[in-house]
Amino acid sequence: MAGGFRVLHLVRPFLSFLPEVQTADRKIPFREKVMYTVVSLFIFLVCSQLPLYGIHSATGSDPFYWMRMILASNRGTVMELGITPIVTSGLVMQLLAGSKLIEVDNSVREDRALLNGAQKLLGVLITIGEAVAYVLSGMYGNVRDLGAGNAILIIVQLFFAGIIVICLDELLQKGYGLGSGISLFIATNICENIIWKAFSPTTINSGRGAEFEGAVIALFHLLITRTDKVRALKEAFYRQNLPNVTNLLATVLVFLIVIYFQGFRVVLPVRSKSARGQQGSYPIKLFYTSNMPIILQSALVTNLYFISQLLYKRYSTNFVVNLLGKWKESEYSQSGQLIPVGGLVYYITAPTSFGDIAANPFHALFYLTFMLTACALFSKTWIEVSGSSARDVARQLKEQQMVMPGHRESNLQKELNRYIPTAAAFGGMCIGALTVVADFMGAIGSGTGILLAVTIIYQYFETFDKERASEIGLFGF
Repeated sequence: MAGGFRVLHLVRPFLSFLPEVQTADRKIPFREKVMYTVVSLFIFLVCSQLPLYGIHSATGSDPFYWMRMILASNRGTVMELGITPIVTSGLVMQLLAGSKLIEVDNSVREDRALLNGAQKLLGVLITIGEAVAYVLSGMYGNVRDLGAGNAILIIVQLFFAGIIVICLDELLQKGYGLGSGISLFIATNICENIIWKAFSPTTINSGRGAEFEGAVIALFHLLITRTDKVRALKEAFYRQNLPNVTNLLATVLVFLIVIYFQGFRVVLPVRSKSARGQQGSYPIKLFYTSNMPIILQSALVTNLYFISQLLYKRYSTNFVVNLLGKWKESEYSQSGQLIPVGGLVYYITAPTSFGDIAANPFHALFYLTFMLTACALFSKTWIEVSGSSARDVARQLKEQQMVMPGHRESNLQKELNRYIPTAAAFGGMCIGALTVVADFMGAIGSGTGILLAVTIIYQYFETFDKERASEIGLFGF
């Protein structure tokens, strides 16, 4: 364990240089929390629309095209990197702690502070690394055409935007706001995308004449302009390469399914040893680790896409590079967007339709297996890293002088072990399965996006109810 602590202690000299939001030293009123949350969201939305100064172009293939919505990023703006650095640093630290390459005792305050500092430092380094990689890869135009001044200016803008995201997330997590910055930005981005694809007034010509992008607007437009109403309905429900009504209905269905599963839980009765007659309960939800497995899985896949596409552009004849992924330009894209057609990245990408599943069942089976396994493993590992394992919960209950009726205090961890690891692994698999079902049904925003949006919105409803209930007498809500 000592060796692990020495690794974490290497971070200590850098802590004074890292931006930090002090933990709230008082109870923040509900209205103030709402204000901080709204202001944080406003800053994020402004950054998402603020174009990068100095770029020559933001066209051509986008390595993060598949995950931009989930990573809360917007191409060509200062929010180009979105939450990628935070999520990636969290993924790396989770893997290091889970594999015991670094030893962390979550019961020790100093250890937790050092781990958070290490994650923040890694996030800053990843922000710089990705900003440099974006510029050098030619995403904003040829590096020689950009010039050294513009290239450095773009990197600086992306770096400061990354620092802003890290600080906003820390601000909300340290008690000033509601939820976390990551969750808030993801949910906003996904919901904005779904609403846009349902009601977008933009017209697109895909070879069948001008069509509205929004599925609902396209439905009414087709019914009004076409004489054959049955054919118009059929086109509105099943049109290709643009959002259709079937996609929209699938999205609503997945929303309802996820909300239904949110209610699945096992409630363990607990009582106080010190206060006689004081009863309580400890609920263990089916989605015990919430949306963390899918966020970490998305970060892993996104980085694989990024690395694979950059390598393929330069070394497309290399055997190892082709094993990682083969790419080609999409025939439906006007911006030269590349899509995976072979290698590992192709098999971990969701099939685009039931026809694609029938044509290549191995692809669908591999994708299903990958999603279930990855989500279950990330969920199982996350409970150890985040301090929500059976051991950690048992310690917390003991500190609160709580015991389970009919069980000895020494058996508390053993009893919790019957539920928590199973809930984490099975819940992670359910999250993966729901994502796959949504992808196969063609839901708007991808299965991952919808699942994240629903779980985050549900969490916010629960937080709002809890906060309002605790202050109803004080503020009159």
